[in-house]
Amino acid sequence: MKETITKFDQSPPCGGPYSLGVKTGGKLLFVAGQGPWDPKTKKMSRGSVAEQTRLALESIKRIVEAGGGRMEDAVSCRVYLQVLNESTFAEMNGVYAKYWGADKPVRTTVGAQLLNIDVEIDCVVSLPSA
Repeated sequence: MKETITKFDQSPPCGGPYSLGVKTGGKLLFVAGQGPWDPKTKKMSRGSVAEQTRLALESIKRIVEAGGGRMEDAVSCRVYLQVLNESTFAEMNGVYAKYWGADKPVRTTVGAQLLNIDVEIDCVVSLPSA
């Protein structure tokens, strides 16, 4: 059994034929890759890597909470950077580190071709038992 999350107050729009999140059996929430969507302007932001990371993680946070989860229960994240070098990695990592408690999720960071953005992040969250 799965439940999809497609839209809620302050949600980023789906940019294609996918869901923002999918809950499976009430145990896991898979959050689709989120870019730097700014809910104030309703557009993607092409600011600094730090700002794009913050906006992507704020979108993830809203999706996780809409799905009944908490950021500190994330078990896995993937970060995609348009340009992956020591500078962009450090800039992303400085912001990313602020979003997790003591038990951080596993993470993979890769360089990727992204369309008109520099940062995209997805994650998997363990949901509380019902």
